[in-house]
Amino acid sequence: MKPLLMKKIKVAHIAHSLGGVDVYLRITLKALNPEHIECMVIHGKDDTEKPFLDKHGNKVPEFRASYQRAISPLRDLKALRETIKILRQERPDVIHAHSAKGGIIARAASLWCPVTVLYTPHAFSFLSAPSSLKRAFYLNIERLFKRFHSVILACSNSERSRAIKEVGYKESRTRVFNNCIQPISEAAMQTPEVHLPAQYICTVGRPSYQKNIEMLVDVIKVLSDKIPTIHLVVMGVGEYSPNKESVEKLIQQHKLTKYITLIPWIAREQIFSIINKSSLYVSASRYEGLPYSVIESLALAKASVVTDCDGNRDLIKDGYNGYVVPENSVETMANRIFTLLTDELERNKMEKNALEHYHAHFNIESSIDTLEGIYKEFSK
Repeated sequence: MKPLLMKKIKVAHIAHSLGGVDVYLRITLKALNPEHIECMVIHGKDDTEKPFLDKHGNKVPEFRASYQRAISPLRDLKALRETIKILRQERPDVIHAHSAKGGIIARAASLWCPVTVLYTPHAFSFLSAPSSLKRAFYLNIERLFKRFHSVILACSNSERSRAIKEVGYKESRTRVFNNCIQPISEAAMQTPEVHLPAQYICTVGRPSYQKNIEMLVDVIKVLSDKIPTIHLVVMGVGEYSPNKESVEKLIQQHKLTKYITLIPWIAREQIFSIINKSSLYVSASRYEGLPYSVIESLALAKASVVTDCDGNRDLIKDGYNGYVVPENSVETMANRIFTLLTDELERNKMEKNALEHYHAHFNIESSIDTLEGIYKEFSK
C-alpha cells in the first residue's frame, strides 16, 4: 500500500514588503518546507523587484496590488478589490498578513474570502503615534478589525501581551512565533565601501520617532568626555528617514561630527560585517516588534545596550547578554556602554551569553517547525 501523501497547506502572505517585513518574508520563505507549505506573496506594486525564493531556490509565486504606506481611502479600496480577486482565484487555506496595512486589507478581504487571517503586526501602528489622539485612532482601528477572522501571530511575547491587554484579543486567539534568522557565517558577510575607525559601537535604524537616534547622539556627547576615541556608526539612514535633518543638526550642535558616522541604506550582508567588527550593539528605540538588528547582534556574539521597549526586552536580558535601560535615560545608557567598553571580562561573558541565547530562541533552523504547526492548526 502506498503511503498517504500529506496535503500541502497553501499560505497567502499579504504585505507591503519593505524594511523588516521584507526581511521576515525572505527568511521565512527560505526556511519553510515547500513539500508541506505552499506559499504565495501578495505585495505592493512599488515594492521590491527582487524575487522571493523558497528553500530550494525556486521562485515563490507573487502578485501585485496597490498597497501603500499612507492611508488613502480610494487607493486602499482599490487594493482591497485587487486582493479579493487574487484570493478568490488562488484559494489559500490560510492568510498570513504583515504590518498594519497588510493586516487591515487581509482581514477586510476575509469577509469575502472566509479563511483565518494570521496577523503579525511587526509592532502595532498605534505605537508610532506621538499624539494621544492619533494613538487612540489607530488603536480603535485595531480593535475593530480584530473581529474579522483574525488571530494574532505575534513576533514576540511583548507583542502578544500588548495584543491581549490593549487591543483586546482573547488569549486563545493569539500565538507567538519569534522573529528568527539563519546563523551568520563569514561567507554571508560583505565588506562595505566605507572607512570606519578600528573601534566603534553601532546601531541600525533610520532616523525616526521610533528609532530615537537623537538619544544616541546625546549618549555619545556624554561618552566623548570619558572616552575620547568613542565612535558611533548608524546604519540604515535611507530615503525614508523623517528625522535625518534634526539628527544631523544635533550632531553639529554638539560638535560630534568626528564621533558619529551616518551610513545610507546598504546590503544586509554589509550590515553583518559592520556589526561583526563592532565592540557592541546599541538601540534607543521607543518601540519594536522583534528587531532583526538586535537578533543579528546576538548571532554575531555581541553584547548590547538597549532601551526597555517591546522587542528589545524580549532579546536582551539585563546583566546577562547586555543591559536594558529606561527610554531617554541618557546617563544610564552612557554608563552601561562605558562599563562594557572598559570591562573586557564582563563584555566577554555577555558575548558568550548572547550567542547561546540566539541559538536557544532565535535560530530559524530549529524553530521553523513551530510556524508550520501554526499554519496547519489554522488552515481551513
